[in-house]
Amino acid sequence: MAAALGAHSSVPGSFADLGSGGGVPALVLLGLWVESSAVLIEAGRRRAGFLLECLDRLGWADRGQVVEARAEDVGRDVAYRWGFELVTARSFGSPAVTAECGAPLLAVGGTLVVSEPPSAPDRWPDAPLSQLGLGPGSSIEVDGFHFRVLPQDRLCQDRFPRRTGVPSKRPLF
Repeated sequence: MAAALGAHSSVPGSFADLGSGGGVPALVLLGLWVESSAVLIEAGRRRAGFLLECLDRLGWADRGQVVEARAEDVGRDVAYRWGFELVTARSFGSPAVTAECGAPLLAVGGTLVVSEPPSAPDRWPDAPLSQLGLGPGSSIEVDGFHFRVLPQDRLCQDRFPRRTGVPSKRPLF
């Protein structure tokens, strides 16, 4: 993911990772970007605890924060809303859910980078993404890995993300 970002942006001062799980890509990126800070968003208590332990053992507790909450809730929290230059996601959810949960966290000019399955058809329609403030994205491949890179052209509307669970029950696209 770092290689995918290298072609499109500079090292971010801060980034968020949706559904951090076992720490990939968030912990890898924190290791590469020693000047960056990160918020790892993980709803699962055990996984969040694991991530906290990793940050502590790696000596990165001052640069990394674990938020044990649903991404929809974090996206409505004023402490995080519109606060990141970059949001990453790997195996988080469908494109519609990932976009709706990621866009509210991005500042204007920020980027949403999502790992994609190989040879996936275009799963990111421009019109619904525009509702979230996301501009037309691009698909890139780096060393056999596929990514979708979406720029945040304007602030995400206040009505997004919708209530917890709604993005997956009634996706925008």
